[in-house]
Amino acid sequence: MEKSIYDEETFFDAYSQMQRSVEGLAGAGEWEALASILPDFEGKAVLDIGCGYGWHCQYCAEHGAASVIGIDPAQRMLDVAQSKNHYPDIVQYELGDAESIKFTDGQFDVILSSLALHYAADYDQLVQKMYRMLKPQGQLIFTVEHPLFTAEGSEDWVKNDAGEIDHFPVDNYFVEGQRETHFLGSDVKKYHRTLTTYLETLLKNGFVLQHVIEPTPPEHMLGQPGMRDELRRPMMLIISAEKSDN
Repeated sequence: MEKSIYDEETFFDAYSQMQRSVEGLAGAGEWEALASILPDFEGKAVLDIGCGYGWHCQYCAEHGAASVIGIDPAQRMLDVAQSKNHYPDIVQYELGDAESIKFTDGQFDVILSSLALHYAADYDQLVQKMYRMLKPQGQLIFTVEHPLFTAEGSEDWVKNDAGEIDHFPVDNYFVEGQRETHFLGSDVKKYHRTLTTYLETLLKNGFVLQHVIEPTPPEHMLGQPGMRDELRRPMMLIISAEKSDN
């Protein structure tokens, strides 16, 4: 995976102030929807791709995982994750990204990924790799930015002359490929894919779909600044699938 964040100092300083960075899972608007479909982690071997601050890794350990490996391409992310690691005998953090990881075939019961796979240029190859790394009936659960959110590229509202939100732009939806946007003070490279590509790639590589969710913020978060606007367009997509027995 090519480096997608060019001004790391600016990005990480801003990222550390985000609600999901400060409050952890409780500060993520999609968490309740994601938590509702997570598998039983008791005794499981788990891989978290793009682990960030390690919140999901800690959750897996808290819920009985036997081993958890969290990988992230940013050392500063991993430094924070390690400082919050309450289960050092269970959770290990490694520097790496989705497209460069190399683990044994059938090593994991569960692969998680939160808002990381849209940085991978070759999604098909990555799905094949994750399939191989999972045990039979292993679970893959990931979130990505919603294809309607990534299509136009700017990932920002269009506002009227009064500075109020008018609408969210959707354009070039079926033109897949690289998009560049400005996020947390940095120019970021991502890859847009259609919903068809996300789902059909899983199916053709042997996965059985279990859940496809377009999460909305829970009611108790709607009073927070800007959160109610999240009901105007989908920002995230949650997908879970199981490795078939074939």
